[in-house]
Amino acid sequence: MRAEIGPMFGLLARLSEIDSRAEAAVRVIAAFDALVEGRVSASTLTRATAALAECTAGMHLLDGTALRVAHNGTVDSSDRDVPRSRIDLGDGRAVWIEREGDAEALDDLILERFALATRVLVTPPRVISAATIADPALTELLISESAGTEERARAIQLLGLVPNLPIRIVAVSTSEDRDPGTEAVALVARTRTPVRPLRVATVGRTAGLILQPRQNADLVVSDLQGSVRDRLQERDPGSGRSLDLRVGIGNLVSPQDARTSWLQALLALRFTVQGENSAVVDHALLGSLTLLADVPISQIAANVDVVALQAISETESGKLDLRALDALCRTGSLRLAANSLHMHHSSIAARVTRAEERLGWDLGTPDGILRARIALQSLHFLNNGES
Repeated sequence: MRAEIGPMFGLLARLSEIDSRAEAAVRVIAAFDALVEGRVSASTLTRATAALAECTAGMHLLDGTALRVAHNGTVDSSDRDVPRSRIDLGDGRAVWIEREGDAEALDDLILERFALATRVLVTPPRVISAATIADPALTELLISESAGTEERARAIQLLGLVPNLPIRIVAVSTSEDRDPGTEAVALVARTRTPVRPLRVATVGRTAGLILQPRQNADLVVSDLQGSVRDRLQERDPGSGRSLDLRVGIGNLVSPQDARTSWLQALLALRFTVQGENSAVVDHALLGSLTLLADVPISQIAANVDVVALQAISETESGKLDLRALDALCRTGSLRLAANSLHMHHSSIAARVTRAEERLGWDLGTPDGILRARIALQSLHFLNNGES
């Protein structure tokens, strides 16, 4: 049975040797993500969890049967009285790990990810459909401009949303070779605060997350930002490149006003730029910057500031100069800009100075920084063909 896990088993077995708890936690999450992506069986998932936790792991299935695997990968049919950390999944299903003595530092995280992976891999399709994957037709009805109050009320009911509890819609975009819906679910699965109910539907190349947190609603935004940062630190297993993942967050609204939050999320998505500190944009924080989105693309293309930035961006060195300038505009200081790009502040200063010389602006003043911020955002709209 070990052969079913393949190289993943070795990765899991070696995790216990990592000294850094933070690094180990990231690798735990990545390991379970890989198991989910590989669509492994219930027995393989349980065996992998046992190897990772270095203790016995178990799972109660929907049909009443139980899987129980020791840390060395062998099926353990004994029923010893060992302390268990357990998560009930409903319908008689549960997962657990058994450990004699004190709990290990990563036990809670391992058990949580074991439960999340079980929900995705072992849950019958009808349960997944009702719990997570939203009917695209219902979602489109909910966010439609032409739908009436009664139609929206029916969509709200069929989607399992609470009519009088605010919702928030999040727009998720990724590269063409990856599924935005899968990436959206993975992001929420990484958050510290469980978000239930959760509905996901894909509209074109953008996934719409319908979130209706029943508590700690204010933590959703910061949790998503943390999830995206963690995800962007990983590499695409195929190409080895950094992942292209961007997220726009709409405001909390009544379910009847879902379209408003959806449009806000799409608008916020337009302001995102690939990178750890700019890939997530909350519409609530944009304020008057949203006015830029109404400027016709023809006017943007003809603007002298945008033309100047476009000329700089034609070389690789120029692109790096603009990245440094953008980081300065976003953070407000050379040191913070350097931290965000993992560069020395003197390197950032040199690149900003070079851009300043070519542009002919004084970037040492608030007006100069404001001008650069507007021009950079306009250039982003232009390069992405957005009007």
